[in-house]
Amino acid sequence: MKGLVLLLTSIIFFLGASAQQPVKIYNPSADAKSELASAILRAGETGKHVFIQVGGNWCPWCIRFHKFVHEDAKLDSLLKANYEFVLVNFSKENENRQVLASLDYPQRFGYPVFVILDGKGNRIHTQDSGLLEEGIGYSKAKVATMLTQWSSDAIRKTKEKYK
Repeated sequence: MKGLVLLLTSIIFFLGASAQQPVKIYNPSADAKSELASAILRAGETGKHVFIQVGGNWCPWCIRFHKFVHEDAKLDSLLKANYEFVLVNFSKENENRQVLASLDYPQRFGYPVFVILDGKGNRIHTQDSGLLEEGIGYSKAKVATMLTQWSSDAIRKTKEKYK
């Protein structure tokens, strides 16, 4: 009887493990420098900013943030309306050291970390994702506030107000 229970438990575990494919949103072989250059060009043409999410497929919080933002209609809409979105991989396969150096080493905040560039490629903000957390996930209000406050429209309106 013990043998049968052990066999059934093993089969259930194997089937469950094989059915769960790890989520992979980052591409370690992507050319981050080129992708950023394209995003900056598009942002400059459209009046948007560039939103960079730095992390890796090994990082559960990176996957969690990506899913959280893209599965929420309001957050996804804010992101798409105001930013060109780029994923920059950091992993043992590709640390993207040159790109991260050009962004003033945002990894010092941990992962994921978000960097916002203007349409000319100037870094205007680096966001520690830990400040956006709530419980075992992220706060919709905090993420929406960040996406709104660092948009090109918000910065333009603030500059006009204080001229």
